[in-house]
Amino acid sequence: MKAMVLPGVRNLTETDQPLEFKEMPIPEPGEGEVLLRVYACGVCHTELDEIEGRTPPPQFPVIPGHQVVGRVEKTGPLTSRLSVGDRVGVAWIFSACGECEFCLSGNENLCPSFRATGRDAHGGYAEYMVVPEEFSYPIPELFTDSQAAPLLCAGAIGYRSLQLTQLKNGQSLGLTGFGASGHLVLKMVKHRFPDTSVYVFARSEKEQAFARELGADWAGDTEAQAPELLNAIIDTTPVWKPIVEALKNLKPGGRLVINAIRKELIDLDYLLKLDYPKHLWMEKEIKSVANVTRKDVSEFLKLAADIPILPEVQEYPLEDANQALMELKNRKIRGAKVLRIG
Repeated sequence: MKAMVLPGVRNLTETDQPLEFKEMPIPEPGEGEVLLRVYACGVCHTELDEIEGRTPPPQFPVIPGHQVVGRVEKTGPLTSRLSVGDRVGVAWIFSACGECEFCLSGNENLCPSFRATGRDAHGGYAEYMVVPEEFSYPIPELFTDSQAAPLLCAGAIGYRSLQLTQLKNGQSLGLTGFGASGHLVLKMVKHRFPDTSVYVFARSEKEQAFARELGADWAGDTEAQAPELLNAIIDTTPVWKPIVEALKNLKPGGRLVINAIRKELIDLDYLLKLDYPKHLWMEKEIKSVANVTRKDVSEFLKLAADIPILPEVQEYPLEDANQALMELKNRKIRGAKVLRIG
């Protein structure tokens, strides 16, 4: 099979090509696993975190990609739920132990044995991949392969982030950063909370204009003061500046939810501008998002089909994965980027 492979950690330059295009053996499904023929895989900023060493894979080489849509090509021993030809998706959660206190309480995203697709196990930047049957999800017929791919991470993690805000209809929400996850959260909020005003903070004027196109009530720069103080803000950026800037826009008792697996260190000195009375006092909260559960993915796919939420996507062939990643790093974003493989 053809695959885009990450050989090791590296610091990226603007014109880098971090992944290598290779021929590899088609994997065999083991007990409880299925082999998928991959048709689409979303491109996520987490891949940049893997490449640059902020959340490095435990071993190399590794095939990245954790927003995977494909069809079952072969089933392994002790599988019973899926059949050859079924269309399914794979998300960031590749597996969890199922036995620890977190798994037993429904918080498998916090499992100490949590394994991530495309980091701890080969992912979807390839023509085939294997996945545990219990960690794959039927894809509603409404979605094309490319539309479904971003729902599996950008959508599911956005859904979890929105749940963690504890937002109620009529309250105000801010989104700082407006890429794949942000634009899906906006679509979700406009359906679930019709009386909620959504304010978008983005450094790119193109992203601000895109947010207004999709129904944002206001869009401005990262450092802007919103027209009103907000009940909650979801941060989807890879850096620290938006965190400090967002806190000044929160109401007393407001909550900032950080939807990022890691933060880059390029603006770490911005934290020195954190002023306790201005940014944190009055019982403001900061909550991080850690991974997703299977429940998050399943519930969001159903919600996305019911609304429906149709992501804006830019498609690339598998061999252009480096181009898609570098455009993501350089903030050339409109919606979600997806590799078309099948």
